[in-house]
This record gives sequence, C-alpha cells and structure tokens, in this order.
Amino acid sequence: MLIGTAVVGATTMIFSIIMVLTDGLTANMQYLTILHAPFLLGLIVGGAVIYWFTGASTQAVSTGAYRAVEFIKANINLESTEKASIADSKKVVEICTQYAQRGMWNIFLTVFFITLAFACLESYFFIGYLISIAIFGLYQAIFMADAGGAWDNAKKVVEVELKAKGTPLHAASVVGDTVGDPFKDTSSVAMNPIIKFTTLFGLLAVELATELSNSTRWVLAAVFFAVALVFVWRSFYGMRIQVGVKEQRARQAQAA
Repeated sequence: MLIGTAVVGATTMIFSIIMVLTDGLTANMQYLTILHAPFLLGLIVGGAVIYWFTGASTQAVSTGAYRAVEFIKANINLESTEKASIADSKKVVEICTQYAQRGMWNIFLTVFFITLAFACLESYFFIGYLISIAIFGLYQAIFMADAGGAWDNAKKVVEVELKAKGTPLHAASVVGDTVGDPFKDTSSVAMNPIIKFTTLFGLLAVELATELSNSTRWVLAAVFFAVALVFVWRSFYGMRIQVGVKEQRARQAQAA
C-alpha cells in the first residue's frame, strides 16, 4: 500500500513538471517520446538507479549483520545458559544501528546529488528518469516484498509444519530467510520514500534549473554527478565485508 501511494504521488509530480516544461501541453511535446534520445536515456538510467538502491541497501544490512555476528562470536558465549550482559547486548544494537545509518546516509546523499545532477543535465531526460523511477520502483518493491515474505514463510513452514529443524532443508530455509528479511523489511519498504523524495525534490530542482543558462546547468550537472559517484562508491566498496584482511596485513607485516 505504501508503494502505491508513492507512485500515485509521483505521477502527480511528474505531470506537474510536464505541464511546466510544455507550457500546459502546448509546446515542446515532441520531446516527450522515446525518439528523443535524452528522454529514452532517462528511462534507462532511472531503472539502473532503482537496482543500485536495492543492492546498496541490502549491502548495508548484510555488512551490519556480519559485524554483529563477529562481535557475538568474540564476546558472548553462545553455549552458556547465562544471559548476555546488558553492555554486550547494547553493543550489538549499536553495531547494527551504526551500519544502518552509514548505509542510509550514503544512499540518501547519492539520491540527493543525482537528482540535482539530472535535473540540471536536461529537462526531458529528467522526466524520463522520474517516470522510470516510479515504474521500476513500483514493480521492484512488489517483487522484493513478495519474494522476501515467501522466503520468510518457507522457514516457518519447515520449522512449524514439517518440524524439520536441524535438517539440510531447515539450513537451506535459514539461508533463504537471511536474504528475505532485507528484501521485505529494508529494500522494498525503503523504495517508498526514495520515490517520493526524488519526485518532490525533482519538481523543485528542475524548475530552478530551467532558469539557468545551458553552460551553467552542464557544469553543475557534472559537479553534482561527481559527488553522487563518490557516495555510490561508498555505498558498495565502503561497506564491503573484508574477511581476513586484518589478519593478512598482520602476516605481511611480520614477513616484512
């Protein structure tokens, strides 16, 4: 339902932009076609941004979960019947919160600067981009919510109905659930604010951009896009799970 409201709102915003740029559908209508190369390219880029977002948000969740498991294995005795200390429990929550905030911060700044960049680049490219964001975002959110729920329910069926805990089937369902949770609880629901923010902020950005000269727009587009690429890099390579890197560097130092 949330993603539906986002797409309905996006449709209104996109139509408002079209009305502004075409002077009430009386001019420049020839640019609102896939025969206009920037418009077609915008449709392609919008889909790419949606898939980047789903990957980056899942990466943030995966890295945070891995670091939390690392801390638990190193500091909490899972074989003991005693409860973990409050300090250790708080540390696990802190680790998860830290990586969630880092991941979302990178994503938000990428969306912010890439929206500015594309609004400045070419107005009809930007319309195609917004249309693609709404369409791809809608179906990707539905897919991830349904797929994640299916994986989650599969584990429950194995545990409750089949009573197959401790079997290879249960192990496989647990692996599926670790993918399903970020699908249905992170990436799919977060698509809603991404679509709403991009279209609402884009409406303001493209109206401001139309008041600038072409040379100024292109320079600003290049600067904003370069900044966005930095945060794209941070969202993946800055959030990588580097297993054994510290140990490898320590061995290299000892060998030297």
